[in-house]
Amino acid sequence: MTSEALFEQLKHPNPNMRNRAMLEIADTRDENTIPRLISILDEEDVVFRRAAVQALGVIGTDAIAPLIDLLLNHDNATIRASCAKVMAQVSVNHPEASFPLEGIQALKQAVNDLNPVVNIASVMALGEIGEPAFEVLVDTLSTTENVAVAVAIVNALGDSGNLKAVEILNRLSKDETVDSYVRESAVSALPRLDQVMNYKNRSW
Repeated sequence: MTSEALFEQLKHPNPNMRNRAMLEIADTRDENTIPRLISILDEEDVVFRRAAVQALGVIGTDAIAPLIDLLLNHDNATIRASCAKVMAQVSVNHPEASFPLEGIQALKQAVNDLNPVVNIASVMALGEIGEPAFEVLVDTLSTTENVAVAVAIVNALGDSGNLKAVEILNRLSKDETVDSYVRESAVSALPRLDQVMNYKNRSW
């Protein structure tokens, strides 16, 4: 199948066809593949845009560097959010790969984005990256004045399976000076964190 046909298939209503195209695009990529996928990130066609995000995620860490400037500086919030979502997908698809530090630093900045879709997507990406981004999440939690961002970080810590998150969530859950929504989120995140840790430590 030609490159043109593969990119057209990213719009296909059948998710299996889209997935097949994503994998083939990643397998047969050349120097034009990443820029072309990035150019789709502002498409109004949501299916097409999400498929491009997922395809970049399949490609992996090579896709991160070209996204950093767009994440931090593009005037289109859809593109900025899509860049954060690609970084999350890279982490999900390539857990064994070392996530580029400059990508983590860019996401740290993007958590302060004024657009809620962008800042929440950035928190979620940091959560997916896991241990290398853990301290960034904790530091941001202690400094942010954005309640929605704080709640998203609390939820990311609840999903992290990281033992260090227990003390942080415990402290938050009992801190009367903290926003009540954040405090309640910490209370509900603790049993979820316990479940995740038990699952990770289970011997098969």
